Amino acid sequence: MVKSNAYGCGLDHITEALSGRVGAYGVACLAEALAIRGFGLNDQCLIFQGVYTPDEWQIAADNDFEVVLHHRPQLEWLLAMPLNKPVKVWLKMNTGMHRLGFPIDAFKDVVSALKSCPWVDPSIGLMTHFACADEPLHDLNQQQMILWHKITKDWIGPISACNSAASFVFAKEHGSHIRPGLILYGVSPFADKSAEELGFRPVMRYHSAIFVIHEFPAHVSIGYGASFVTQKATRIGMVAVGYGDGYPRHVLPGTQVWINGQFAPIVGKISMDMMAVDITNCTGIQLGDLVELWGQHLSIEYVAKQANTIAYEIMCQVCPRERILDFYSKESRRV
Repeated sequence: MVKSNAYGCGLDHITEALSGRVGAYGVACLAEALAIRGFGLNDQCLIFQGVYTPDEWQIAADNDFEVVLHHRPQLEWLLAMPLNKPVKVWLKMNTGMHRLGFPIDAFKDVVSALKSCPWVDPSIGLMTHFACADEPLHDLNQQQMILWHKITKDWIGPISACNSAASFVFAKEHGSHIRPGLILYGVSPFADKSAEELGFRPVMRYHSAIFVIHEFPAHVSIGYGASFVTQKATRIGMVAVGYGDGYPRHVLPGTQVWINGQFAPIVGKISMDMMAVDITNCTGIQLGDLVELWGQHLSIEYVAKQANTIAYEIMCQVCPRERILDFYSKESRRV
């Protein structure tokens, strides 16, 4: 799964690294699939939200994209629009997620319509999505399993049901295709298990750098709202990153960053373009020093917990600007 700019890791970099190593790239929409073609890659792409308009069926067929079909208008557009070459279709069924997918009682009619359509590739795929795979004991999992087995027991063709979490806990449901998303980037999909426990290493390392150092006495407020006040002589480092770059604004006070082998807590409120960290107890910190926000020494799961959200959201929000990337080329930066 490389949708949403490859979970914030960079669609161009990730697809290049995976080219020839995966069965297909999973994208949300036609635009993302076309972007991959624009990189000069001819690997297969599977469009998970399918087409948004009737004319996208022809564009998908022209580019040999595989397309998920999940609601009635998409089917009607497909049947009414003769294509100049067959298109590979994955039929998505709603077994309990109630987000996308045809109802189970429509299964036979939709399959019949697809099989009788001359511009649909005869190798039709069948797909569903588990709503609570990250909670293995949730009752809905078994309910979905029953419906899924009902329609797949005699199915001849590709089958896919498992995202990252489901690929771990529902090993018997792997079918012909699994859909690794978060685990592909070295992050755990489970609240009670870390990536390290699952044997993964993070792909994303998010860095910025110290660009100002202040020496403040006691009783000085720092940042918007004066929410943090120094209690003693304090050394503050300003880091060139903020919520405008995707760092979550609502992290808990004291959330850590990593600088030169040392942890330092964030103080005050996160600004659009910067944050303040207390480096009083750190040694040897200088301008231009690299600051790890998450990655090798700080897990993104930790930051997500500190922000009361999930790692998916934080990864996808990352949008570093050139001012941050420029620090990587500074001769004065010390790693």
